[in-house]
Amino acid sequence: MLRFGPAMQLLQAPLKCWVVSKAHISAKPARTPTSPMEQAVGISAIFISFLVPACWVLSHLESYKKSSIA
Repeated sequence: MLRFGPAMQLLQAPLKCWVVSKAHISAKPARTPTSPMEQAVGISAIFISFLVPACWVLSHLESYKKSSIA
């Protein structure tokens, strides 16, 4: 009869490196609250990072159409 112990150890060895440590999540409020100015800068940076590439593509859409035909 075959022994499955060594075979199981070989199969489990690659999985040991995938162990992820537990995240340290706290229910407490932040030590230093974010100011309204910091919030405004962060939100505007996020919107700009999404809107600028989309506006670029939409503004150059006609040139993209012309280059795909030729």
